[in-house]
Amino acid sequence: MIIPSYLKKGDLIGITCPASYLDASKVKACVKTLHQWGFEVMLGKTVGSNSSNYFSADDESRLEELQAMMDSPEIKAILFGRGGYGMSRIIDRIDFSRFKKNPKWLIGFSDLTVMHSHLHQRIKVSSIHGPMAGAFMPSKGMKTKIASLHDCIIGKPIQYSCKSHKNNRLGEAKGILAGGNLAILTHLIGTKSDINTKGKILFIEDVGEHIYQIDRMMIQLKRSGKLDGLSGLIVGGFTEIKDTERPFGKSVMEVIKDAVAEYKYPVSYGFPVSHGAENLSLKIGIEYQLEVSKNATTLVEI
Repeated sequence: MIIPSYLKKGDLIGITCPASYLDASKVKACVKTLHQWGFEVMLGKTVGSNSSNYFSADDESRLEELQAMMDSPEIKAILFGRGGYGMSRIIDRIDFSRFKKNPKWLIGFSDLTVMHSHLHQRIKVSSIHGPMAGAFMPSKGMKTKIASLHDCIIGKPIQYSCKSHKNNRLGEAKGILAGGNLAILTHLIGTKSDINTKGKILFIEDVGEHIYQIDRMMIQLKRSGKLDGLSGLIVGGFTEIKDTERPFGKSVMEVIKDAVAEYKYPVSYGFPVSHGAENLSLKIGIEYQLEVSKNATTLVEI
């Protein structure tokens, strides 16, 4: 796995929206923060575009801007504006030849799990699962998650700890970290971007799904072999979850616990990675040590 160069003051960060539309006003806080960190910023035309539909622009325009930023030797990292939906419409048309010769950090989450998974499985370049430009808004927990992104891009080794959860399965694991949004991970099964999870520490999170949909996705992971042979599993936040009129009968965490009950690897629930305020940055494709103990869960970059 290739690890891109970490950033230093004066480096240029590009911001683009390869999926859903994002109002330009929502990146102001991000640009201000990046400048305070000492970085230069280039805003793409897809940020605050005049698009009249769901996407930030048509497929060709989104692809062209992302390709240009990936190929540019001046841009040292790309911070995506927001997720939503759209990356899978263009991922197979991206030319990674120049990027592989001059890799850079690509940063985002949610729908950008498509890019993370493709980089991980096909291109063998590490990337950062972390807050996007549109998430740099004042809110509870913002300082911690934004600080974690800064630490990631300047090369500070990750060392996280969170409180224990009643559903945790205790144990220790070592492995390469992979994963992201659960709905996207299942969406990618059978495609060129489908990840091999064997021997890896997998992390999952999601937002806005019904409990029965989470159950269906976990069964799909299980039937496709994605839960077999893991080194460990990290279950992040599942926010804005809905139930059906006739209750499903289980919580999301119970659904996940049942899906992995037959395996022996450690499982940590409630890890601070999510669509909510708690969304610590994670370097995908890097090796970690996971320890799930009675009192806490720790994840340390090796």
